Amino acid sequence: MIDPYERKVKDFMKKTEHIIKSVDPGSIAEELELEPGDCLVSIDGHEIEDIFDYEYYVNSESMVMLIRKPDGEEWELEIENDYEDLGITFENGLMSDYRSCRNKCIFCFIDQMPPGMRETLYFKDDDSRLSFLQGNYITLTNMDDKDIDRIIRFKLSPINISVHTTNPQLRCKMLNNRFAGEALKKIDRLFDAETPMNGQVVLCKGVNDGEELNRTIEDLSRYLPYMESVSVVPVGISKFRDGLFPMEPIGKEDAERTIDLIESWQKKLFAQYGTHFIHASDEFYILAGRQVPEEERYDGYLQLENGVGMIRLMTEEVKQALEQMEGDGRQDELSIATGRLAARFLQEFVEEIRVKYPGILVHVYPITNYFFGESITVAGLITGQDLIGQLKDRKLGSRLLLPACMFRSGEEVFLDDITRSEVQNALQVPVNIVKSSGQDFVQAVLCPEYTEETEYEGYELKEI
Repeated sequence: MIDPYERKVKDFMKKTEHIIKSVDPGSIAEELELEPGDCLVSIDGHEIEDIFDYEYYVNSESMVMLIRKPDGEEWELEIENDYEDLGITFENGLMSDYRSCRNKCIFCFIDQMPPGMRETLYFKDDDSRLSFLQGNYITLTNMDDKDIDRIIRFKLSPINISVHTTNPQLRCKMLNNRFAGEALKKIDRLFDAETPMNGQVVLCKGVNDGEELNRTIEDLSRYLPYMESVSVVPVGISKFRDGLFPMEPIGKEDAERTIDLIESWQKKLFAQYGTHFIHASDEFYILAGRQVPEEERYDGYLQLENGVGMIRLMTEEVKQALEQMEGDGRQDELSIATGRLAARFLQEFVEEIRVKYPGILVHVYPITNYFFGESITVAGLITGQDLIGQLKDRKLGSRLLLPACMFRSGEEVFLDDITRSEVQNALQVPVNIVKSSGQDFVQAVLCPEYTEETEYEGYELKEI
């Protein structure tokens, strides 16, 4: 029988040792004869909590690294690396367990997922480290003073914060966490340390809109210039909300009022700070039936991942790509499928392409999201079954173009586990996965031989 104390020691050692997965050829690690299966124990006597500790201590002129070999032998290596990367990849890229979310947000999309999907789609992360590694937005409720100290000490930035409201009582209600209001004080520490930040507001009708949104914008603007931007995105509502907080979709008039409020703040803040700071996502403009803002209003597109400025950026990129082309008489017929939100704009891009290439016939098919509900209009939540069901009797031409956001990052699988190959077999047409830039869109339409890179940005269900 294992002694309880011995078990605790072994569990601690597992957490503080980090197994090497691979060693880059020609690297410092290879010269030191490090191998897959070796364990990193410490650097300069410091236990390594995660990837940020590792990067911080490795970024030096020299160090002493303690390695434990698979047979238990320990090597103490004195390394002169002069700030060079050692060439080590660890089995766990974060070098730590992921932190799950402690909140029960009234708008959480993961709570609106149907049963029976793959287990990873139900995991809610609220891990501050993923804010820096993957651009995730975090609520600050899963952080303590030590976490803030490390961000400031390691000079990590920017940190992306899901604010939603600066009203402490309302934030507790929206996140269903009695500490959510108190967590806002962490923004003050980050501001005092001049840490770059971005903010996000998921707008819920009758909850944090109107005067509450006005208060939030006013409060967050006081953190300029270190709070660099804030996005406002409409809540996503699926058909799987039984037993959840009653939520109404954002309508045309709601979108108009929200845009008017945001644009009034943009004028005021730009005059004072030279930045527009607060931005409505593209979806608000589409719901309101208005044109998206000109490129200058997006301040360098700081909030693209939240759907802020994607349409404007792609419009400009398509225009630039076509300006460099002469046009010709090539002939082709193909198809594009996307969510209902973006379909109108892709049709406009196709018409611009046909001005120079009139022989290119492109069918743009907006896909209705029956899986999650028709109110979900973004391409990133289209499932394989909806795609197949709505395209099986359509003219598809020589190939079907699909945006990369329909697929899981780095894989060729839709949210419902249907694969790219299965879609190709069902529709009897080759499927090309297209990256998000306007240049890639133009190339994919014009070039039958277009192939996407094996690594591309796909969907990630993130806690917002």
